[in-house]
Amino acid sequence: MRRDFSDIIYSALVIGGAGITMLLLLAPTVVVVVISFTGAATLRFPPPSWSLRWYAELVNSPEIIGPAITSLKVAVLATIASGVLGTAAALGIARSRLRLARLLDAVFMSPMVLPAMAFGLSLLLVFNLVGVRLSLATLVLGHTIVCVPYVIRMVGASVQQLDPALVNCSLSLGASRFYTFRRITLPLIRRGIVASSFVAFLSSFDNVPVSLFLADARTEVLPIKLWAILEGSLDVRVAAVSGVLVIVTLTILVAAEWLGGFSRQMGRR
Repeated sequence: MRRDFSDIIYSALVIGGAGITMLLLLAPTVVVVVISFTGAATLRFPPPSWSLRWYAELVNSPEIIGPAITSLKVAVLATIASGVLGTAAALGIARSRLRLARLLDAVFMSPMVLPAMAFGLSLLLVFNLVGVRLSLATLVLGHTIVCVPYVIRMVGASVQQLDPALVNCSLSLGASRFYTFRRITLPLIRRGIVASSFVAFLSSFDNVPVSLFLADARTEVLPIKLWAILEGSLDVRVAAVSGVLVIVTLTILVAAEWLGGFSRQMGRR
Protein backbone atom coordinates (compact mmCIF):
# COMPACT_ATOMS: atom_id res chain seq x y z
CA MET A 1 0.00 0.00 0.00
CA ARG A 2 2.80 2.41 0.85
CA ARG A 3 4.49 1.69 -2.47
CA ASP A 4 1.25 2.22 -4.36
CA PHE A 5 0.66 5.50 -2.54
CA SER A 6 4.24 6.64 -3.23
CA ASP A 7 3.86 5.76 -6.92
CA ILE A 8 0.65 7.78 -7.10
CA ILE A 9 2.29 10.79 -5.45
CA TYR A 10 5.31 10.50 -7.73
CA SER A 11 3.16 10.25 -10.86
CA ALA A 12 1.06 13.21 -9.75
CA LEU A 13 4.18 15.33 -9.15
CA VAL A 14 5.66 14.39 -12.51
CA ILE A 15 2.43 15.05 -14.41
CA GLY A 16 1.83 18.29 -12.51
CA GLY A 17 5.38 19.50 -13.12
CA ALA A 18 5.15 18.62 -16.82
CA GLY A 19 1.79 20.41 -17.07
CA ILE A 20 3.11 23.57 -15.42
CA THR A 21 6.19 23.53 -17.66
CA MET A 22 4.10 23.17 -20.83
CA LEU A 23 1.80 25.95 -19.62
CA LEU A 24 4.74 28.31 -19.09
CA LEU A 25 6.16 27.43 -22.51
CA LEU A 26 2.92 27.65 -24.48
CA ALA A 27 1.17 30.53 -22.70
CA PRO A 28 3.24 33.36 -24.30
CA THR A 29 2.68 31.93 -27.78
CA VAL A 30 -1.06 31.51 -27.19
CA VAL A 31 -1.33 35.07 -25.85
CA VAL A 32 0.47 36.53 -28.87
CA VAL A 33 -1.68 34.55 -31.33
CA VAL A 34 -4.87 35.66 -29.56
CA ILE A 35 -3.75 39.30 -29.57
CA SER A 36 -3.06 39.09 -33.32
CA PHE A 37 -6.83 38.85 -33.91
CA THR A 38 -7.60 42.07 -32.09
CA GLY A 39 -9.59 44.81 -33.76
CA ALA A 40 -7.92 47.51 -31.65
CA ALA A 41 -4.90 49.56 -32.67
CA THR A 42 -2.79 48.55 -29.67
CA LEU A 43 -1.54 45.34 -28.08
CA ARG A 44 -4.08 44.47 -25.39
CA PHE A 45 -5.01 41.18 -23.77
CA PRO A 46 -7.73 40.13 -23.89
CA PRO A 47 -8.63 41.91 -27.15
CA PRO A 48 -11.58 44.34 -26.87
CA SER A 49 -12.82 43.15 -30.28
CA TRP A 50 -11.98 40.54 -32.89
CA SER A 51 -10.82 41.15 -36.44
CA LEU A 52 -8.49 39.94 -39.21
CA ARG A 53 -7.49 43.57 -39.79
CA TRP A 54 -3.81 43.16 -38.93
CA TYR A 55 -3.37 40.09 -41.09
CA ALA A 56 -4.74 42.10 -43.99
CA GLU A 57 -2.34 44.91 -43.09
CA LEU A 58 0.60 42.55 -43.60
CA VAL A 59 -0.21 42.26 -47.31
CA ASN A 60 0.27 46.02 -47.67
CA SER A 61 3.42 46.19 -45.53
CA PRO A 62 6.47 46.01 -47.82
CA GLU A 63 8.72 46.94 -44.88
CA ILE A 64 7.80 43.55 -43.36
CA ILE A 65 7.34 41.45 -46.50
CA GLY A 66 10.80 42.40 -47.81
CA PRO A 67 12.70 41.20 -44.71
CA ALA A 68 10.49 38.11 -44.58
CA ILE A 69 11.48 37.17 -48.14
CA THR A 70 15.14 37.79 -47.28
CA SER A 71 14.87 35.58 -44.18
CA LEU A 72 13.19 32.87 -46.23
CA LYS A 73 15.92 33.05 -48.86
CA VAL A 74 18.69 32.88 -46.27
CA ALA A 75 16.99 30.00 -44.42
CA VAL A 76 16.53 27.95 -47.59
CA LEU A 77 20.13 28.46 -48.73
CA ALA A 78 21.50 27.74 -45.24
CA THR A 79 19.33 24.62 -44.96
CA ILE A 80 20.55 23.25 -48.29
CA ALA A 81 24.20 24.02 -47.50
CA SER A 82 24.05 22.66 -43.96
CA GLY A 83 22.15 19.59 -45.14
CA VAL A 84 24.84 18.68 -47.66
CA LEU A 85 27.81 19.50 -45.41
CA GLY A 86 26.25 18.08 -42.26
CA THR A 87 25.25 14.82 -43.94
CA ALA A 88 28.74 14.37 -45.36
CA ALA A 89 30.28 15.09 -41.95
CA ALA A 90 27.86 12.73 -40.19
CA LEU A 91 28.72 9.89 -42.58
CA GLY A 92 32.42 10.42 -41.94
CA ILE A 93 32.20 10.83 -38.16
CA ALA A 94 29.34 8.60 -36.97
CA ARG A 95 31.13 5.26 -37.20
CA SER A 96 34.75 6.28 -37.20
CA ARG A 97 36.84 5.31 -34.18
CA LEU A 98 39.72 7.60 -35.01
CA ARG A 99 40.64 10.35 -32.58
CA LEU A 100 40.55 12.80 -35.45
CA ALA A 101 36.85 12.05 -35.93
CA ARG A 102 36.15 12.82 -32.26
CA LEU A 103 38.14 16.05 -32.56
CA LEU A 104 36.23 17.07 -35.68
CA ASP A 105 32.95 16.26 -33.96
CA ALA A 106 33.87 18.61 -31.10
CA VAL A 107 34.84 21.34 -33.57
CA PHE A 108 31.56 21.02 -35.49
CA MET A 109 29.56 21.13 -32.25
CA SER A 110 31.30 24.29 -31.00
CA PRO A 111 28.63 26.71 -32.37
CA MET A 112 26.11 25.02 -30.04
CA VAL A 113 28.41 25.39 -27.03
CA LEU A 114 29.48 29.02 -27.46
CA PRO A 115 27.06 31.81 -26.42
CA ALA A 116 25.13 32.92 -29.50
CA MET A 117 26.09 36.59 -29.21
CA ALA A 118 29.77 35.74 -28.70
CA PHE A 119 29.69 33.45 -31.72
CA GLY A 120 28.12 36.11 -33.94
CA LEU A 121 30.67 38.70 -32.82
CA SER A 122 33.51 36.23 -33.42
CA LEU A 123 32.35 35.62 -36.98
CA LEU A 124 32.18 39.36 -37.59
CA LEU A 125 35.76 39.80 -36.33
CA VAL A 126 36.97 36.93 -38.53
CA PHE A 127 35.38 38.44 -41.63
CA ASN A 128 36.88 41.83 -40.83
CA LEU A 129 40.30 40.23 -40.27
CA VAL A 130 40.32 38.52 -43.67
CA GLY A 131 38.86 41.58 -45.41
CA VAL A 132 35.48 40.11 -46.39
CA ARG A 133 32.68 42.63 -46.66
CA LEU A 134 29.34 41.82 -45.11
CA SER A 135 26.70 40.68 -47.59
CA LEU A 136 23.98 38.12 -48.11
CA ALA A 137 26.69 35.52 -48.70
CA THR A 138 28.33 36.11 -45.30
CA LEU A 139 24.92 35.91 -43.64
CA VAL A 140 24.17 32.57 -45.32
CA LEU A 141 27.61 31.29 -44.35
CA GLY A 142 27.07 32.27 -40.71
CA HIS A 143 23.65 30.60 -40.62
CA THR A 144 25.11 27.49 -42.25
CA ILE A 145 27.77 27.19 -39.54
CA VAL A 146 25.06 27.46 -36.88
CA CYS A 147 22.81 24.86 -38.57
CA VAL A 148 25.43 22.21 -39.39
CA PRO A 149 25.61 20.81 -35.80
CA TYR A 150 21.89 19.98 -35.83
CA VAL A 151 22.26 18.08 -39.09
CA ILE A 152 25.33 16.18 -37.88
CA ARG A 153 23.62 15.09 -34.67
CA MET A 154 20.36 13.96 -36.23
CA VAL A 155 21.78 12.39 -39.39
CA GLY A 156 24.49 10.77 -37.27
CA ALA A 157 21.73 9.11 -35.21
CA SER A 158 20.29 7.67 -38.43
CA VAL A 159 23.71 6.45 -39.56
CA GLN A 160 24.17 4.69 -36.21
CA GLN A 161 20.93 2.79 -36.84
CA LEU A 162 22.11 1.69 -40.29
CA ASP A 163 23.18 -1.96 -40.50
CA PRO A 164 26.75 -2.04 -41.92
CA ALA A 165 26.03 -5.46 -43.46
CA LEU A 166 23.73 -3.83 -46.01
CA VAL A 167 26.51 -1.58 -47.28
CA ASN A 168 29.07 -4.39 -47.23
CA CYS A 169 26.76 -6.69 -49.18
CA SER A 170 26.20 -4.05 -51.83
CA LEU A 171 29.94 -3.44 -52.21
CA SER A 172 30.74 -7.17 -52.27
CA LEU A 173 28.26 -7.68 -55.10
CA GLY A 174 30.17 -5.24 -57.28
CA ALA A 175 28.28 -2.00 -56.70
CA SER A 176 30.30 1.20 -56.60
CA ARG A 177 30.44 3.33 -53.47
CA PHE A 178 28.39 6.04 -55.12
CA TYR A 179 25.73 3.56 -56.24
CA THR A 180 25.65 2.05 -52.74
CA PHE A 181 25.26 5.47 -51.18
CA ARG A 182 22.48 6.44 -53.61
CA ARG A 183 20.49 3.21 -53.43
CA ILE A 184 21.22 1.89 -49.93
CA THR A 185 22.57 4.50 -47.52
CA LEU A 186 20.66 7.59 -48.62
CA PRO A 187 17.17 6.02 -48.56
CA LEU A 188 17.81 4.58 -45.08
CA ILE A 189 18.97 7.89 -43.58
CA ARG A 190 16.39 9.98 -45.45
CA ARG A 191 14.24 10.48 -42.37
CA GLY A 192 17.18 11.90 -40.44
CA ILE A 193 18.00 14.29 -43.28
CA VAL A 194 14.41 15.52 -43.55
CA ALA A 195 14.06 16.00 -39.78
CA SER A 196 17.40 17.78 -39.46
CA SER A 197 16.57 20.03 -42.42
CA PHE A 198 13.38 21.07 -40.61
CA VAL A 199 15.33 21.99 -37.47
CA ALA A 200 18.02 23.76 -39.50
CA PHE A 201 15.42 25.82 -41.39
CA LEU A 202 13.73 27.00 -38.20
CA SER A 203 17.06 27.70 -36.53
CA SER A 204 18.15 29.86 -39.45
CA PHE A 205 14.86 31.67 -40.02
CA ASP A 206 14.56 32.68 -36.36
CA ASN A 207 18.24 33.43 -35.74
CA VAL A 208 18.93 36.84 -34.23
CA PRO A 209 22.56 36.94 -32.94
CA VAL A 210 24.26 35.88 -36.18
CA SER A 211 21.93 38.04 -38.29
CA LEU A 212 22.54 41.01 -36.02
CA PHE A 213 26.30 40.93 -36.60
CA LEU A 214 26.59 39.61 -40.18
CA ALA A 215 23.78 41.40 -42.03
CA ASP A 216 24.82 44.48 -43.94
CA ALA A 217 22.76 47.67 -44.29
CA ARG A 218 21.00 46.36 -47.41
CA THR A 219 20.21 42.92 -46.01
CA GLU A 220 17.37 43.20 -43.50
CA VAL A 221 15.98 39.98 -42.04
CA LEU A 222 12.61 39.50 -40.39
CA PRO A 223 13.66 38.89 -36.73
CA ILE A 224 15.79 42.05 -36.68
CA LYS A 225 13.02 44.06 -38.37
CA LEU A 226 10.43 42.92 -35.83
CA TRP A 227 12.83 43.75 -33.02
CA ALA A 228 13.29 47.26 -34.41
CA ILE A 229 9.53 47.75 -34.75
CA LEU A 230 8.90 46.70 -31.16
CA GLU A 231 11.59 49.08 -29.91
CA GLY A 232 9.78 51.99 -31.53
CA SER A 233 6.13 51.05 -30.93
CA LEU A 234 3.86 48.18 -29.92
CA ASP A 235 2.75 47.51 -33.49
CA VAL A 236 0.01 44.85 -33.68
CA ARG A 237 1.42 43.70 -37.02
CA VAL A 238 4.23 42.05 -35.05
CA ALA A 239 1.64 39.84 -33.36
CA ALA A 240 0.10 39.07 -36.76
CA VAL A 241 3.51 38.05 -38.11
CA SER A 242 3.97 35.83 -35.07
CA GLY A 243 0.61 34.20 -35.74
CA VAL A 244 1.60 33.48 -39.33
CA LEU A 245 4.92 32.01 -38.18
CA VAL A 246 3.18 29.76 -35.65
CA ILE A 247 0.79 28.43 -38.30
CA VAL A 248 3.61 27.89 -40.80
CA THR A 249 5.79 26.19 -38.18
CA LEU A 250 3.01 23.81 -37.19
CA THR A 251 2.38 23.02 -40.85
CA ILE A 252 6.05 22.28 -41.48
CA LEU A 253 6.19 20.21 -38.28
CA VAL A 254 3.27 18.05 -39.42
CA ALA A 255 4.85 17.67 -42.86
CA ALA A 256 8.23 16.76 -41.34
CA GLU A 257 6.58 14.18 -39.08
CA TRP A 258 4.73 12.68 -42.03
CA LEU A 259 7.73 12.64 -44.37
CA GLY A 260 10.64 12.10 -42.03
CA GLY A 261 9.41 10.81 -38.68
CA PHE A 262 10.58 13.91 -36.84
CA SER A 263 9.66 12.72 -33.34
CA ARG A 264 11.44 9.41 -33.83
CA GLN A 265 14.59 11.17 -34.99
CA MET A 266 14.49 13.52 -31.98
CA GLY A 267 14.09 10.51 -29.72
CA ARG A 268 17.28 8.96 -31.08
CA ARG A 269 19.47 11.97 -30.34
